[in-house]
Amino acid sequence: MELILKYFPNLTETQKEQFAALYDLYTDWNSKINVISRKDITNLYEHHVLHSLGIARVINFTPGSSVMDLGTGGGFPGIPLAILFPETKFHLVDSIGKKVRVANEVADAIGLKNVTFRHCRAEEEKQLFDFVVSRAVMPLGDLIKIIRKNISKEQHNALPNGLICLKGGELEQETMPVKHKTVMYDLKDEFTEEFFETKKVVYVTING
Repeated sequence: MELILKYFPNLTETQKEQFAALYDLYTDWNSKINVISRKDITNLYEHHVLHSLGIARVINFTPGSSVMDLGTGGGFPGIPLAILFPETKFHLVDSIGKKVRVANEVADAIGLKNVTFRHCRAEEEKQLFDFVVSRAVMPLGDLIKIIRKNISKEQHNALPNGLICLKGGELEQETMPVKHKTVMYDLKDEFTEEFFETKKVVYVTING
């Protein structure tokens, strides 16, 4: 939890309590339904919560914005972002029902009011959003094809509407088809922990 405060020192008391509650909640749920690798649960704040918040180093969502987290799994990056941006609406989608259930239960337990959930495949979700966020669910080209229909034409943020992904490793090939619309941010420039050495936030403009 200290790790979150190190990079986000201006949290409200409510936000601090919500972030602090995540460890016990995920540890408990993970013992029943495996949403985070068993050996990785001790690194929850670094590998999952702070990693999710890397998106907040790229964009400060305007109040009233709407964001879909596609392939949310147990709620990443959606739940940490929903805590950080209480005035933004987050819609968490995953094709695996039990993972959606865990994310839903965690959100309920910490009193998150700005999240909704849906158990479905990405192709089935037809709502419009300002942004789609995701964490390494599939190659970029495939993801763009699926979510293009979900990006609203109305702009509310400093960045034009689009896709914001958390990815790692070598991305030159993957971003080549959308190179002119893509900006990559190295998380090692934001967070000093070794885990972030190869981690990136990839932003692709869709309707800008």
